[in-house]
Amino acid sequence: MRYQFCQYVTIVDMNDEILSEVIFEHGEFESNAVSIGSSVLIHQLGLKQFDVVYDKREGKTIRYKIEDIEVNLIEQPTVTRVFLEPVRLIVGQHDIGEVE
Repeated sequence: MRYQFCQYVTIVDMNDEILSEVIFEHGEFESNAVSIGSSVLIHQLGLKQFDVVYDKREGKTIRYKIEDIEVNLIEQPTVTRVFLEPVRLIVGQHDIGEVE
């Protein structure tokens, strides 16, 4: 089955003031059935200025739990979105610079 993996990301400053909240789309993946509480292993998230990006530096993988599965029956073909646990990124602390 094909799943679209998403994650809520809150971007805050050093004073813990919310600057923005976005849904980061990890993309579509083919997988066997997934369930709430399962874990996925993926690249850690970071910031390039105020944009959420993957931190692909060595050793920057992380395990996220699946918190919710949404099946949209209105769209055709049906879209199944998998929401990973939310993450909070701090500007200045989670910046990855220009490393690719």
